[in-house]
Amino acid sequence: MQSLRSRLIIGLIKNRHLFKMKMKPEVVDENFSVEEFRRSVDKASGRIKLPKDIRIEPTEVSTMYAEWIIPKDAPEEKVILYIHGGGFISGSCLTHRAHVSKFALGSRIKALLFDYRLAPEHPYPAAVNDCVAAYLWLLEQGYLPSNIVICGESAGGTLTLATLIALKDQDICLPSGGVSISPVTDLTCSAQSFTTNYKNDIAPLNSWSVWTQYYIADNDPHLPWLSPQKASLDNLPPILLCVGTHEIHLDDTVNFAQKAEKQGTAITLSVWEGMVHAFPILSPLFPEAKKAMSDICTFIRQRLEGCGLQ
Repeated sequence: MQSLRSRLIIGLIKNRHLFKMKMKPEVVDENFSVEEFRRSVDKASGRIKLPKDIRIEPTEVSTMYAEWIIPKDAPEEKVILYIHGGGFISGSCLTHRAHVSKFALGSRIKALLFDYRLAPEHPYPAAVNDCVAAYLWLLEQGYLPSNIVICGESAGGTLTLATLIALKDQDICLPSGGVSISPVTDLTCSAQSFTTNYKNDIAPLNSWSVWTQYYIADNDPHLPWLSPQKASLDNLPPILLCVGTHEIHLDDTVNFAQKAEKQGTAITLSVWEGMVHAFPILSPLFPEAKKAMSDICTFIRQRLEGCGLQ
């Protein structure tokens, strides 16, 4: 049964327009300003304090600004390569370092977070190419593929899957595993849950059409590095997929899981009753988010077991 606390907090998020004295939720349309949206997200992110047991070390990864997010006593040779969300149009180390700190603390594994290129200025394949470049950079620094897990939420969850597929297609040694939270796996956005769940979810209305089109641009949305569900999904590393039943991306996540399992990939599908888009990053605000975050961190540690992990 869904917790009362989650119902309260999700209800507040869904009705966040009321705090801005607006009677109706925001609808993303042709008047949407990417620049204004980024500024508002950056402003809100700047107020979030980091946990005291986290150390941030700026670095450069293949010309991209990046940050090491390091918990106390993390093993040197293990890493989470984290791909941030933001609808393909927003997100950065600034907006996500606090979120990624939760994964790093929960797993006691350091994370590498990086600023991949964003749409609409840089449509497909810029983002996936940057994610592959970040992974190759880790290999160049001496990290073993078996010591890397790729993780991401929302658009970052999509890019996590696309990156694994791109690495496989290019015969690059694959990481130990992947974690994909609330991904869109078919960028035509035609799955039934986009229609049945849009009133239940917390994603801005119509963002799935406008933002994904910024990323797709003039490309065919059926390309496998754009829509991971369209790819051959055999010979991928074990993947944890996490989604809520109230998400617009519910069907996309389940459909990807079913296809990947049929093709022999080890899939852990975690479906949470009543939960909304990317809810684990809301941990520890309510029990479901806290448990989902714990499960994800356990999966990461299991994929990286040995090499000094206790």
